[in-house]
Amino acid sequence: MKQSGAPRETVHRGSRSGAGIGHMRILVRMISAVLFALGVFVGDAQAQTDPLSSWNDGAAKKSITDFVARVTAQGGADFVPPAERIAVFDNDGTLWCEQPVYVQAAFALDRVRAMAPQHPEWKQQQPFKAFLAGDRQALAEQGEKGLLTLVAAAHSGMTTDDFASSVAGWLATAKHPRFNRSYDDLVYQPMVELLAYLRASGFKTFIVSGGGVEFIRVWAEQAYGIPPEQVVGSSGVTQFRLGVDGKPALLKTPKVQFVDDGPGKPAGINMMIGRRPILAFGNSDGDHQMLQWTVAGSGARFAGIVHHTDDVREYAYDRPSKIGRLDKAWDEAKAKGWTVVDMKQDWKKVFAFDP
Repeated sequence: MKQSGAPRETVHRGSRSGAGIGHMRILVRMISAVLFALGVFVGDAQAQTDPLSSWNDGAAKKSITDFVARVTAQGGADFVPPAERIAVFDNDGTLWCEQPVYVQAAFALDRVRAMAPQHPEWKQQQPFKAFLAGDRQALAEQGEKGLLTLVAAAHSGMTTDDFASSVAGWLATAKHPRFNRSYDDLVYQPMVELLAYLRASGFKTFIVSGGGVEFIRVWAEQAYGIPPEQVVGSSGVTQFRLGVDGKPALLKTPKVQFVDDGPGKPAGINMMIGRRPILAFGNSDGDHQMLQWTVAGSGARFAGIVHHTDDVREYAYDRPSKIGRLDKAWDEAKAKGWTVVDMKQDWKKVFAFDP
């Protein structure tokens, strides 16, 4: 059937050159867009497939990935069954910021201030009198015993449930004096990635800390993915009681039950975990015995130390320092080839909120 309108030949003859160029331009744009999208996709995929994306490539990162590859290679000489892949981590200074004071100490002091109106006798009793008056010299004269008295007052005389609620409430409002962020925002992103990487590789991850076990258990699962039953820490004596409503509860007392620091860490691991770890991370001499005990086992072993060298993104301190002292552990790390993680050199970012 004959078509009406302008002849087909006339239309093509007048537009062939312009249409060809237009089609080429469209094609080029389409290809460019596809290549760009593909490039972005590949870049994102590479970032996602690197489980330690906040770590700079280097000796520290390689020592970790090489170790994990060795112990998880089925049939390899260093293969470790999943049940024996135990990894332990100190908390303060290893998994989150411990400067300018331990977080639990900041909690205890804030809690003493909040409790003061219910304890008018504290105005005449040391070390409460010095602390509430802001008399640093008088408080310093009370020594370690004075600080422990303040901490005990903040941590005892309540049920374990009430204590957990007080910790959660404090974390929801308290801010770090330098970063003006919640304390549980100050977990080290590279170490959070390391914990997840190990779990994905069949490891079971534990916190082994000198801090209070009931303090850490409140927030560790949300911050690190480590459930309460996988936290080993210092503990106080609790007493079973029936409340006025007949409801059973555990009352926290001022009496110390176990100090999970220094030589107490291997003892705590043995008591609470029952297996010698094959990987351990710490940052101070308080972790030295835990590192020693870990590498003393047979087969492939890993000991790591977080070295605080970044005073811009976090803090720089080594030896001597007021907190996190690192002398004997550092010497042994250098002598025996343990992995030392240089925060400034080995981490692309320290906290998740870093640019």
